[in-house]
Amino acid sequence: MRIAQLYSHLNGHEWLLIHRQPLWEEIQQTIALIDAEACRTKVSKESTMMGRLLYSPKDINRRFGAELRRHGWTENRTSYWVTDDANLIRQTLQLPLGEQKARIEAQLKTPIFSYNQTDFEKERVALEVQFGKYAFIAYDLFVKHMAFYVGNKIDVGIEILPMKSMQSQMSSGPGYYEGALYDLVRQGRGVPAVPLVLLGVDA
Repeated sequence: MRIAQLYSHLNGHEWLLIHRQPLWEEIQQTIALIDAEACRTKVSKESTMMGRLLYSPKDINRRFGAELRRHGWTENRTSYWVTDDANLIRQTLQLPLGEQKARIEAQLKTPIFSYNQTDFEKERVALEVQFGKYAFIAYDLFVKHMAFYVGNKIDVGIEILPMKSMQSQMSSGPGYYEGALYDLVRQGRGVPAVPLVLLGVDA
């Protein structure tokens, strides 16, 4: 596979080049090692593509996961407590986990434990390989990467997506780079408030 397009949000790519150049080269090498044609294993059952051999998102994700884990990328979680009071959430956002719960209970509210999980993290960089349903892309960009950034676990988030030219050779459902780019740009230059790198890949 190859990187066909790149979008740097809040200087995410520039940060990588200055602070994590070896990591950026590792990501490029990983993408280049993924044989997309070897992942063309899904026989379509959709009426418009009946019988066609399509790219399998599961196979692509599996190959990415194997390569990234071989390079030391690991799963990570950021945990926090939530409640039904917006002002109280604002007060507790930046507190350590134990203090969040205590502060919520002190206000006679019910603390609810929650967390966000990223599949791949290394040296304060989170990476999501998103060949699944399109709704997960927005969750990654506007919730997951933000949660890790606010929790001081990462400095930049990376989202790897198929280009439309590749996505059109998959079953309906997966999102694609051009659509995600539109969703990101229309929010304005400062939203979400986390440095990101959007990577569009193709076979």
